[in-house]
Amino acid sequence: MKKIITTLLVTTLGSIALFAGTYNVDTSHSHVGFKVKHMMISNVLGKFDTFDGSFIYDEKTKTITQLNGVINVNSINTANKKRDAHLKSAELFDAKQYPKITFTLSKIDGDDAYGQLTMHGVTKDVKLDFENNGMIKDPWGNTRVGLELTGKLSRKDYGITWNTILEAGGVAVGDTIKLDIQIEGILAK
Repeated sequence: MKKIITTLLVTTLGSIALFAGTYNVDTSHSHVGFKVKHMMISNVLGKFDTFDGSFIYDEKTKTITQLNGVINVNSINTANKKRDAHLKSAELFDAKQYPKITFTLSKIDGDDAYGQLTMHGVTKDVKLDFENNGMIKDPWGNTRVGLELTGKLSRKDYGITWNTILEAGGVAVGDTIKLDIQIEGILAK
């Protein structure tokens, strides 16, 4: 009986491994972006130009079982060098002391992704909207998977509190950061 159970377990785990694969983020076809209110009336759009990550995708069940990402804070890009330098300074991201932002997925539940986001030396549990855009074979024979993560977080929760009070009332920079992360992964060979 013990041999039968062992054989069934090995067969089951082996068949799962046949369908699950590790995908590396194709940074040339992915995007890590954000927007934040400026002067209470408009949004500043930004992105990080340098990031990396990987995830495990089960082709049979069409599920993500693991996802890890690392963002280089010094690669922040809001299309304004002076603003980018301020964002990297000790008043905001403090990129010298905290050069990376990391995300580790805990679980996917329907259209929700749960994980831990570490930024500015603070780790918080986050819930993001998740979209699985499916899997394809590209013209060069690579297997690709597309994912989207979107959501909101409070920069103050991560100790990023710098601001300026406006004469007309309100503040220069909003607290809520809206995330827009587009991921295209390529099956590792």
